[in-house]
Amino acid sequence: MKHSNISVFIPHIGCPHMCSFCDQRTISGAQHAPTGDEVREICRRALGEVREPENTEIAFFGGSFTAIPRDYMLELLEAAQEFLGEGRFRGIRCSTRPDCIDREVLELLKRYGVTAIELGAQSMSDEVLEANERGHTADDVVKACGLIREYGFELGLQMMTGLYKSSPADDMDTAVKIAALRPDTVRIYPVVVLKGTRLAELFYKGEYRPAPFDDMVELCAEIMSLFTEKGIRVIKCGLHASEFVEQDMAAGYYHPAFRELCEAALYRRNMLRILTTELPCKGSAVLAVNSRCISKAVGQKKSNIEYFRKRGYDVSIVGDDSVPVYECKLRR
Repeated sequence: MKHSNISVFIPHIGCPHMCSFCDQRTISGAQHAPTGDEVREICRRALGEVREPENTEIAFFGGSFTAIPRDYMLELLEAAQEFLGEGRFRGIRCSTRPDCIDREVLELLKRYGVTAIELGAQSMSDEVLEANERGHTADDVVKACGLIREYGFELGLQMMTGLYKSSPADDMDTAVKIAALRPDTVRIYPVVVLKGTRLAELFYKGEYRPAPFDDMVELCAEIMSLFTEKGIRVIKCGLHASEFVEQDMAAGYYHPAFRELCEAALYRRNMLRILTTELPCKGSAVLAVNSRCISKAVGQKKSNIEYFRKRGYDVSIVGDDSVPVYECKLRR
């Protein structure tokens, strides 16, 4: 089922910590806390525009939803709940911190029609979590996931790559540990250094040095491949396109089509493996990929076609629905 959200962004309120990378107002573009009536208006308008509301969730993103003042959280939930049910949206999705989950809050969320909970795990390394002032441990993530599963919610996990004190090996280890928790969905956020954050201070002082952009694309491609092989749906890779991020970033890995770059890298890697093993003499080759993924395999501005041309392969890409996503087959 295609993932679809009606996003309602909550500013950074209620969260007990300010992480090294955090500036939620820049990330979300939210400048004030929406009222219950504003949520109703957002939902009312969306209900008339969305083609398949029964496959769509109302999503509270941007802050730590279960850490905001309880009266305000209930105001938002009551407003959203009015738009659930037959002919309306199928549920509510929210994001929060692993250390802001307990049985009491899960029972409350269940009562108001919440169907999915996403946790900002970010890293499964306690050293990296401490260095970035997350205020929770990897064990908090594991315990929160267990409770969320016990109460029957869909589980989403969010991870970040390229954080301060984290290496590519650390990031892959985080991905492996997240996959072991069997989330239904994941979001991968390569770090973006925003002005005014502690991470920006570390960057300007030379204490934090981001790896090259192309290296991060390759790393995230490998992580996407891992999750896909495990049957875990990657619903986001890279921050969403935003003028606020573009004007406030000091460094990092922002690109309006970051996921597409990663998917092109995945296809390039798989195509290279097939061509070098099955067509060592080079020349013309026809590669079949899933019909929905032809543009991903071709790459932005035909980057993959050009990549192979420079290496002596005249590659053509055709569609074949029997080929799994991110895989390819050589047509004889």
